[in-house]
Amino acid sequence: MNAQPQPDDLVDSWLTVPDVAEELGLDAGKVRRLLKERRIVGVRRGEPPVLSVPAAFLVPVDAANPRAAVPGRPDEEEAPVARATVLASLQGTLSVLGDVGMSDAEAVAWLFTPDETLPGRPVDALRAGHKTEIRRRAQALL
Repeated sequence: MNAQPQPDDLVDSWLTVPDVAEELGLDAGKVRRLLKERRIVGVRRGEPPVLSVPAAFLVPVDAANPRAAVPGRPDEEEAPVARATVLASLQGTLSVLGDVGMSDAEAVAWLFTPDETLPGRPVDALRAGHKTEIRRRAQALL
């Protein structure tokens, strides 16, 4: 794991906590809770170091998403509109990577490192719906 490239070398697009909050239609405190619960992960990057989350961890909200606004709810007028949601298979995958001893930065690096046997990167395979294969590969890292 030590020879792995750094997340900054692999991830092409990052979001700060306020950016993630805006995309998810949440406040920054709820995004920090998602980070604490490891439903998403981020790394500190830049000068000064700012906690950043790979943009690929978010996917567009589809029309059938149960988190979408319900007409007639009085609180919907004030609530921000979610443009994205967290990739559904991410939390379980992060859990497996944590179980094999990876830090958040190592997990991000692993998810974004190209793998010619996939083809592509594990995060792309997750986004394409191949969570079982990616989790199997993560478990094999033990």
